[in-house]
Amino acid sequence: MCAALTIAQNRKIRDRGAPFWEERIRYLRYCANTGASPGALTVKRNELIWIARYLPENAPQGISIEQLREMCKRRSLVHKGRTMTERMIVIARPWLIFLGWWRKPELKPHIYHQLLNEYIKWMRDEKGFTQSTIDGWKGVVNKFLLWCIKNCRSLHQLKPEDIDEYFINNTGRWNRKSIKSITGALRIFLRYSAIHGLCPSRLPETIMSPRIYDLESLPSALAWEDVRRLLSMTNTGKTNDIRNRAILMLLSIYGLRRGEVAILRLEDIDWKEGKLHIFRLKRKQPQTYPLLPVIAEALSDYIETVRPQSSERIIFLGLNAPHRPLTAGAYYNIVSKNFNKLEINVKHRGPHALRHACAVKLLSQGFTLKEIGDHLGHRCTETTMIYAKVDLEKLREVGSFDLGELS
Repeated sequence: MCAALTIAQNRKIRDRGAPFWEERIRYLRYCANTGASPGALTVKRNELIWIARYLPENAPQGISIEQLREMCKRRSLVHKGRTMTERMIVIARPWLIFLGWWRKPELKPHIYHQLLNEYIKWMRDEKGFTQSTIDGWKGVVNKFLLWCIKNCRSLHQLKPEDIDEYFINNTGRWNRKSIKSITGALRIFLRYSAIHGLCPSRLPETIMSPRIYDLESLPSALAWEDVRRLLSMTNTGKTNDIRNRAILMLLSIYGLRRGEVAILRLEDIDWKEGKLHIFRLKRKQPQTYPLLPVIAEALSDYIETVRPQSSERIIFLGLNAPHRPLTAGAYYNIVSKNFNKLEINVKHRGPHALRHACAVKLLSQGFTLKEIGDHLGHRCTETTMIYAKVDLEKLREVGSFDLGELS
């Protein structure tokens, strides 16, 4: 008993003796209130003591990632460990952000920075594009503008030959579908620029897209047996797997897009009526699904036993404090890492591969293209036609669409 009291007293002395004690306690209380487990709090408390010892006195003025890495180097001289650096950064960064002491890396704006911001605003406010479209096209346009700067090409004097050179330089990196998407994004951007007198008025119409024949390629889809294996593998009762299993079911059984899962809110689940309300990103309208028992069970397990206590209404959150909604990269990793565990070899390894698997499975069960399109939230039947090319005889080997076997 005396030994335990002595250890506790020594721990308090150590905690109070390290710098920035009040800041550490305030953050730990915040983590506890947002659902951090006792074990996680212990790890954070111990790690923050070391971090605080290496922080400079002017830390409130801002700590950069370079400074944080230098702190890790200094600590590595005292403590060796394969995961020490990663753990120190993972714990230090949220704490510094919480305190307002984190200095974000400064991205040096290029000469077209203002134009790009205005174009993004135009896409959002005037055209009403979805955020995923805006993010994608922003990346395409920004890469093109950086190429122009690097190669001393002025937007005002840009020629068709310059556009050709840009695509020639990227030969081998893009397939024809990628080129079609990129040319489309650049054409719209240059039209916007031409309207504002920033590039030659006829330049946008000189950009030619490669011809893509309807249904020229097969969708990259998993066999349904692999989907069953995927869901079975996550039926472990572990915290991560309980959450990930619910996500994988929504992606594969309902065929939802990653963005549609990401914006699901707690109030979208109607437990009493047995319904799930989805907002379709492409159609820009709501759609209601029956809440299948196997999906209801997976969602209930996650929400009641795993989901952190939070005022955030988005359903799927990170399991580590401060428990923010999952990012696009997190959804990709959830799918691709489980693919790797099962050694599933498919061309596309993200959430959309499960959406394709759902479509192919429904087709093999005799559903019409119209029914499949409605289930997937397609805006037109032509989008669903690609699945008509799949070998139905081979698909019949997958077996019946029995959701009960997924549990």
